[in-house]
Amino acid sequence: MMYRTDLAVEAAQRFGENTQGIAVHHEQYPRHAVTTVEILTPEASKTMHKPQGKYCTLHFPPFSDSIDSDGEGAELAAEKLREMLPETGSVLVMGLGNRELTADALGPKAAEKILATRHIRGEVARVSGLDGLRAVSVCSPGVLGTTGIESAEILQALVREIRPDAVIAIDALAAMELERMGCTLQIADSGIAPGSGVGNHRPRLDQETLGVPVIAIGVPTVVDGVTFAAGLLRLEEEDCEQLRSLHTTPLTVTVREIDLMIARASSIIAMAVNRAVNPQVSRGEFAALLN
Repeated sequence: MMYRTDLAVEAAQRFGENTQGIAVHHEQYPRHAVTTVEILTPEASKTMHKPQGKYCTLHFPPFSDSIDSDGEGAELAAEKLREMLPETGSVLVMGLGNRELTADALGPKAAEKILATRHIRGEVARVSGLDGLRAVSVCSPGVLGTTGIESAEILQALVREIRPDAVIAIDALAAMELERMGCTLQIADSGIAPGSGVGNHRPRLDQETLGVPVIAIGVPTVVDGVTFAAGLLRLEEEDCEQLRSLHTTPLTVTVREIDLMIARASSIIAMAVNRAVNPQVSRGEFAALLN
């Protein structure tokens, strides 16, 4: 059975951490854990159904039960993101997804809280104390159903026009296990294929297609409905495949606390991006600049 998941950590668990061509590293922090999966070979990429690259998964306390009040989670995410970004140069941040659909609104909601600095230059930057900031552009392009334009087409045009040194793409992800929702954040340097976790086939956004590094950040907001049913009802593999064949669109499941989960996850991601690209600005200063 083909399990739909955007999380490399789930693929590593399914196929085994000792799979040839992958490396798995675990780190433990006081309130967080990090699992890094590196897919090193084309053969491992084919086995894992994931592009080659580095996938860093941060495990949080449930967003529905706690807030990142001291910023520990955001700082850890910023550190992992900074390791994947070029040390210097401008950054384009893309908030992917449909802001009108709660489970898909993670990207646009996070983009609203990221400080755009590319337009702050010269004397204005100096007198406002922002002359040392890295140039950051932010865009939420919407979805094909409302714009008539693929996200990849918009991003390719923006990259050609403003020539960023790196792209950060924020998008909702799909998981295989319900327990991953609301407590997992993945950062990957392999780019992103919007909607792939729920069976949508969209052009891939990565260094090969855009010409610059593409770092993807996301939180699982849905799980594959057939996989969920398989565990809940103990379905056999042939029953799952039959259930899939009955639906022309993918079955997905989300959680009751999705509004709260999106609000808190988007805040953590936004602060992580802000701190990763401009670490000289404190969390408090970012909060003041964005209010």
